[in-house]
Amino acid sequence: MGHRRQSREYALQALYMCEIRSSELNLSKLEFLKSAESLEWVDVNISEPIREFAIDLIKGTVEKITEIDELIDKYSKNWKLERLTIVDKSILRMAIYEMLNTDGTHPAIIINEAIEIAKIYGGDGSGQFINGILDAINKSHCSTENNLGNN
Repeated sequence: MGHRRQSREYALQALYMCEIRSSELNLSKLEFLKSAESLEWVDVNISEPIREFAIDLIKGTVEKITEIDELIDKYSKNWKLERLTIVDKSILRMAIYEMLNTDGTHPAIIINEAIEIAKIYGGDGSGQFINGILDAINKSHCSTENNLGNN
C-alpha cells in the first residue's frame, strides 16, 4: 500500500473521530486539530511523509468543511448531508478537499482512491455513491477552478 493511501486511511479515521466526538463532546475544531496534529491516537509508528500528508488532509478538510459540505449538498441529489453515513461523509469531504486544494495528484486518482477506501470502510453502495458525487464535482470544478479558497 502506498504512503498516500495510508495517509488517506489515517485521515479518514481522524475525520470519522471528529464527527463522532464533536457531536458527542461538543469538541471544537481547534481542539480536534490539536489532537490530530500528532496523530497521537494511532498506536503505530508512522513515517514522516505519511504523517505529513495525513495531517494536511485532516487540517485542510476541517478548515474548509463548510464549503465542502455545500458541494456535497449540491451534488448529492435526493440525499441530505445528515442522511449520509459518517464514513461516506468523511471520505467525500477528504476527497473533495484533496481534489480542489492540493497539487500533484490527478483527480481521477483521488476519486479511485476514495472509491477503494469506501469499498473497505463503507456500506454496499458506498463506492458507487461516492463515485457519482466526486465525478460530478470533478467535471464541474476541477477543470475550471483551482481550489475552494480562490473561487
